[in-house]
Amino acid sequence: MALNEQQKKMCTSSKWDFSDLRAIFLNTTLKKSPEKSHTEGLWTISKEILQANRVKTDEVRLVDHSIAFGVWGDMTEHGWEKDDWPQIYERVKNSDIVIVGTPIWLGEKSSVCTQLIERLYANSHLLNKAGQYADYGKVGGCLVTGNEDGAKHCAMNILYSLQHLGYVIPPQADAGWLGEAGPGPSYLDEGSGGPENDFTNRNTTFMTWNLMHLARLLKDHGGIPAHGNQRSQWDAGCRFDFVNPAYR
Repeated sequence: MALNEQQKKMCTSSKWDFSDLRAIFLNTTLKKSPEKSHTEGLWTISKEILQANRVKTDEVRLVDHSIAFGVWGDMTEHGWEKDDWPQIYERVKNSDIVIVGTPIWLGEKSSVCTQLIERLYANSHLLNKAGQYADYGKVGGCLVTGNEDGAKHCAMNILYSLQHLGYVIPPQADAGWLGEAGPGPSYLDEGSGGPENDFTNRNTTFMTWNLMHLARLLKDHGGIPAHGNQRSQWDAGCRFDFVNPAYR
């Protein structure tokens, strides 16, 4: 899949340098490689825009890995024989931009996507060098595919979860493609109209540029200012102008 002429023009006319940024795509399809993933097909647009602007990209199809269920960072410490999540999270931790891709099943994000959110939450106790939660300063977005209703519902759930963990969500941080409701062609299937859909292409392009712009702003300014949001300082007794009603 190639960028259209408008997308190429936006890339070549860019006055910004994104070459020090890293982005990771987390694919929560239920299909193991090398089976075709329509979710991956949609994010190819976003990946090509990122790469055209020299953003380093990484991608993980989670179902190809042995990821344990649970809400701890490494579930081998809690009875599981194998857990690939710690290695995957290292790749997430090293990224400035995190894009979650999911299909829709019964109006919801995939079960693998739910597991991903749970495992991201398992690392939410970690702190960065400024004493903030570790995912502060990253930006998040999502892409959704399917042939049933629910794209906006899935996006609301995913983007809420990411911001709760510390991610910054830019405007227009989601995009999706929905085929005709019920059985029918999926995004990459011949005749689906997915790759040619202007609405989807526009939203995916806008999402990608908004993610890059916000990641650039955050990186240039050292992330979210480290005052009023440091767990380490709160635990040490600092209350950041909070007045306990008990002492009024």
